[in-house]
Amino acid sequence: MSNSSAVLLIRFLFELVALGGFAIWAWRRTPGHWRILTAVALPVAVGWIWGSFAVPGDESRSGETDVDTPGPVRLVLELAVFFGGALAFYKAEFRRTALAFAAALLVFHAVSYDRIWWLLQN
Repeated sequence: MSNSSAVLLIRFLFELVALGGFAIWAWRRTPGHWRILTAVALPVAVGWIWGSFAVPGDESRSGETDVDTPGPVRLVLELAVFFGGALAFYKAEFRRTALAFAAALLVFHAVSYDRIWWLLQN
């Protein structure tokens, strides 16, 4: 179920929202001219790190990886990015957005229990 086109699209949109949360947090917390650099660099760095570490054979990521990562480690990384994005919204004073995003993530991960189980087993 968690590898259906609809679920993968929702997951991709959640990824973009999480990275957007990091960008907004960086923009609001960085003074002066540095804010443009940090608002771009932070989500790029998070996305690069997140994209580099994957479980070989993960169908949701085309099965390819730069750094072979055990499933439980990948799950922790994913949860850190998703809920880190929600926390970034919260710290940037977008409290309702943060709470709505966190609630949507909880529902999404409950529906994607089969992928979570697969990650824990690989």
